Amino acid sequence: MASLLPVRAVRTASCSACRSFSSLYPAQFALPLSRRNYSTPAEEPPVDYTNKPRWSYTPPRMKAPFSLHFDSKRPDFPVNNDPQLLDQFYIRFLGEGGDKVLTDEVKWLAVTHKSFDQGRRGFNDRLAFLGKRIVQLQASLALAQSAPNTHGQPAPDRYGRKPFEHPALEGLDNLSDNTKRFLTDKSKLANVARHYDLEKVLRWSPRKPRNLDGSGVDLVLAHTLYALVGAISLEKGNLVANKVARERILAPLGFQVTV
Repeated sequence: MASLLPVRAVRTASCSACRSFSSLYPAQFALPLSRRNYSTPAEEPPVDYTNKPRWSYTPPRMKAPFSLHFDSKRPDFPVNNDPQLLDQFYIRFLGEGGDKVLTDEVKWLAVTHKSFDQGRRGFNDRLAFLGKRIVQLQASLALAQSAPNTHGQPAPDRYGRKPFEHPALEGLDNLSDNTKRFLTDKSKLANVARHYDLEKVLRWSPRKPRNLDGSGVDLVLAHTLYALVGAISLEKGNLVANKVARERILAPLGFQVTV
C-alpha cells in the first residue's frame, strides 16, 4: 500500500489542477485541439468473384488502401492475361494437346513469379523446388548413361593394377558437378525457355523494366522452367514429368537422352 500512495497523490493533484484550469478559463476560450485528417479511399462497388478465375484478380482482403510505391516513376510492366496465348505456349512446350495437361489454375500458377502482384495471387516457388530436383536427377542419369569420356588415357599404374571395368560403369566419369552445372547453367536454360517463347507468357515484375537482363530475367526463366516440370509431376505423375524433363529440356541442352 505504501508504494501506491505517491501514484494516488499525483492523480489527485492532476485532477485538481484540471478543475482549477477549467474554472479560470471557460469553454469558449479553450484552444482547439489539432486533428489529423486521414484520407480514406472511395468505396468501390461490390464485385462478384464467384465466377472469376483465381488467377485473374487480387484477393480483396489483400488489397492495401494505399499505393505500395510512393511517387514511383517506374513504368508498368505488361504481362499476359490472355488464356489463348498461354495455351499456345503449352502446346509449343508439350506438343499437341499440351494445353489440356494441366488445370487452368495450375497453368497460370506455374508461370507466375513471386514478384508479380507482390505474390498475392500465388507463385511458383514450391513447384520450381520440386521441378529442379527432377531435372537434376534426369541430368545425372543422362550423363551416367552417355558414352564414356575418352579425353586421354589414364596413366599406367606403377604396380600393374587394372581398375574394374563394367559396361554399366562406363559413363560414371562423365558424372561430375562441374559437367552437370555447366550443361544446366541458367543462361542455357533461359535459351531453352526462349525457344518455347516462355517470356511472352511469364508473369513477373522486373526491378528494372527497361533492363530485363539487369533484373535477372535468365534466372526467372530457368526458375519457371523448373516450375513447369514440378506442376506436371504433381498433376500427371513422375513418369510424365521425367519424360518432359528429358525430351523438352535436357535434349535441347545437348544431353544424350533415351526416349
